[in-house]
Amino acid sequence: MAERDDAPNLVPPPVDHDLFSLDPPLVDAVRRHGAEAHLGRLRELGRLAGIQRSAKWAEAVDRYPPKLRTHDPFGRRVDEVEYHPSWHRLLQSGVRAGLTAPAWRSDAMAAAHAARAAAFVVWAQVELGHTAALTTSYAAIPALRTDEALDQVWLPRLASRAYESGLRIPSEKLGCLAGLAITERQGGSDLRASTTVARPSPDGPVEGGHTYRLTGQKWFCTSPMSDVFVVLAHAPGGLTCFLVPRVLVDGGRNTWRLLRLKDKAGNRSSASAEVELDGTWAVRLGEEGRGPRTVAGTISAIRLDAVLGAAGLMRHCVTRAVHHARHREAFGSSLIDKPLMQNVLADLALESEAATTLAMRLAAAVDAGETELIRAAVPVAKFWVTKRATPVAAEAMECLGGNGYVEEHGLARVFRESPVTSMWEGTGNINALDVLRAMSLQPRSMEVLLGEIDRARGADPRLDKAVDEVATFLQAASREARRDPAAVEAGARWMVERLALVLQASLLLRHAPSPVATTFVATRVAGGGGALFGTLPVGRKTTQAIVDRALAD
Repeated sequence: MAERDDAPNLVPPPVDHDLFSLDPPLVDAVRRHGAEAHLGRLRELGRLAGIQRSAKWAEAVDRYPPKLRTHDPFGRRVDEVEYHPSWHRLLQSGVRAGLTAPAWRSDAMAAAHAARAAAFVVWAQVELGHTAALTTSYAAIPALRTDEALDQVWLPRLASRAYESGLRIPSEKLGCLAGLAITERQGGSDLRASTTVARPSPDGPVEGGHTYRLTGQKWFCTSPMSDVFVVLAHAPGGLTCFLVPRVLVDGGRNTWRLLRLKDKAGNRSSASAEVELDGTWAVRLGEEGRGPRTVAGTISAIRLDAVLGAAGLMRHCVTRAVHHARHREAFGSSLIDKPLMQNVLADLALESEAATTLAMRLAAAVDAGETELIRAAVPVAKFWVTKRATPVAAEAMECLGGNGYVEEHGLARVFRESPVTSMWEGTGNINALDVLRAMSLQPRSMEVLLGEIDRARGADPRLDKAVDEVATFLQAASREARRDPAAVEAGARWMVERLALVLQASLLLRHAPSPVATTFVATRVAGGGGALFGTLPVGRKTTQAIVDRALAD
C-alpha cells in the first residue's frame, strides 16, 4: 500500500509566526517597563525566531554536539572546540540582536536591560544551549566594572553586535565573547574551596594592570571558545577575581588546556569543559581577597538570565501545546474546546505568564538600579521559576500525546534542556541559602522585596493574608537565626517558595487581566489548586480567557 501524505487531522508545523507579537504578556511587559522604542527590533527577532530555518538550526546543534580538538595533525596543542555551522548561525543572530553586552553601554537606549530580557525570552524559545555564551558575555560586565581601565577596553568588544568566531588577538576582532570558569571539582558552589593559585608576575603579555600567572583546574568552564574568561583563584591576599584571555597581546595562545567536554543530560549544544591552567596569564579584577564580592554581580546576572531562559522554555511549551490543541480534533471536536484540555492549557499559561512577568520586572530593576530588590528577588526567582520549567515541559509533551515524546517534534529536547536553568550558578538549595544570607547580612533588601510585594495590598484579601504570614515568618526567622540557625535553614525552601509565589501574585494582580491574576492567587497562593496541572477550580469562561490570552491570533 502506498504512503499517504494527505491524512486528515494533522497539525501544521508551528512556524512562520512572530513569536514576540504572539506573546501578549511579554508585549505588555515591554510597554510597561518603558521599552517601547525597542518594539521594532523585538518584532524582527520574533519573526526570525518563528521561521522554519531557525527551528532547523536548533535541531542540528542538538543532534551534532560540539567536539573537542586538543591537538593539530602534528601533535601541537590547539585546545579548540568545533561546533556545527548552525551553532554559529544561532550565536550570530543572538549577538546581532544585542543579547551580549550592548545594554551596559552608557549610550544605550532607555530600558535597554528590559528590552534585552524580552529578546532573550524570545530567542531562548529557539534553542537555549547557545545562549550560555550570550549570557556569560553579558554577565562579565559587572565584574569588569571593578576596573575602569579594563572596562573601557572590553565593554566595546563585548557590546559589539558583530560576531566573529575563532581565536585571534582580541583588539583585531570585530566582536568578542566572554566565558566563565569558576567551579572546581572539590568545591562546586563553595567558591572558597578553590585550590587554583595566582602568583603575581608583573608586565605579562595581557592587557591591563596587575598581571598574574594561574595554576589549577576548573571543573565547569562555560563557553570555552570565548575570547576572555572570568576566573577565581587564590592570590597572596586571598580569593581573587581575574580576567584570562585565550590569545595574548603578542598573538600567542595563553595556556588554556581543554581536558574534556561534559556529556550532559541536556544542554547538549553547549560545550561545558574541564580546563587546566598552568602558568596561565591573567589580569586582576578588583582587589586581592575580594573575589567573591567582585564576581557577585556576574553571578546575579547569570541567575537572572536563567530565570529568563526558563520563562522562554515555558513560553515555548505553552505555544506548542496551544497550537496543537487548536489544530487537532479528537472524539468529534477540537482539542482546544475540550474542557479538561482547556483546563490544562490554562494552568500552563498561568505558570508561563507569572514567570515572564517576574523575570521582566527584575530586568527592569537592573535598568532602574534597584540593587536591593535585585539582591533579594533574583535568588528567589532563580529558586522558583527555574524549577517550574521541567514540569511545564513534561505536561506540554502530554498535550501533544505520543508525538510530544518523539525527538523530532522538539519538546523532548526542551524537557531535557529545562533542568539546566535550575542547576547553573546555584541549585535550589544554594539560592535558598543566598536568600537567608540576604536576610541576615542585608536586611534592607528583604524590606524592599516585601515592599514590592505589598504594592498590591488591598487587591485581593487572600494575597494580603499570605503576605502577612510570610512577613511574620521572616521576622521570626531573623530572631531565630541567632539561636537555632539549623532550624531556620531547614525551612528555607518553604520561605523562598512562598516569597516567589506572593511576588508573582502581586505582579499579576497589578498588571495582568483579572482571570489570570485571580486564578493564580486562588491556586498558587490560597491553595485552591491541585498538585498537578489541569486542576484549576474555575469555569470554562475563565479558562477560555486565559488560553485566548496565552497565544494571540
